[in-house]
Amino acid sequence: MTARPPDPRALPLRAWAGADGRLQGAWPLASMPRLMQSVAGAEPQAAASWSAQGGLRPVVGGEPEPWLALQAQAPVSLQCQRCLQPMPQQLEVQRRFRFVPGEPEAERLDEMSEDDVLALPPRLDLMALLEDELILALPLVPRHERACPLPLPTSALAPADTDPAAAGGESGAPHPFAGLAALTAPGQSGGSGGPGGSSGPAGRGVRRKPGG
Repeated sequence: MTARPPDPRALPLRAWAGADGRLQGAWPLASMPRLMQSVAGAEPQAAASWSAQGGLRPVVGGEPEPWLALQAQAPVSLQCQRCLQPMPQQLEVQRRFRFVPGEPEAERLDEMSEDDVLALPPRLDLMALLEDELILALPLVPRHERACPLPLPTSALAPADTDPAAAGGESGAPHPFAGLAALTAPGQSGGSGGPGGSSGPAGRGVRRKPGG
């Protein structure tokens, strides 16, 4: 009778690794809500293809430690931070994990080991571990590798780039300092007249810097 393969969502890690276990499969990305919240989207039928291999590593003066090698690929869609358009991205995972008794020991050894060191659980949820690693594989600043296929949307331009007054163009609206200019014209009374008056707020308004 053929032995039933272990459940990868409740993997008896020590026994499985001791038998040099191997597993592989494909999980729908829709079943990974934390990953889907971190991306712009994915195809309805998109899945993460994965494979896992386990084994035991000898330890001087102690029991052998379980280890796990995990590989995976997942196609997702991210938002380019340059053109703000969706872009396809293939996430890649290739990690090795070492399992030791208890969180304190895992934290101590993790700083000194080239492999990721985790506390040995009674049963390992391999899907949760894979989802964590796919999230860590996301680029910090998603951008098209070369030129973006579409120009930057007009809504993303700086306000000064689309302001007719800043560009020196005409508009149907009266200039906000038109009344002040009339008050400072020759022959008008008022304490703000003279050469100093024309270089006040009206001057800053005309020469406003982009983004100012």
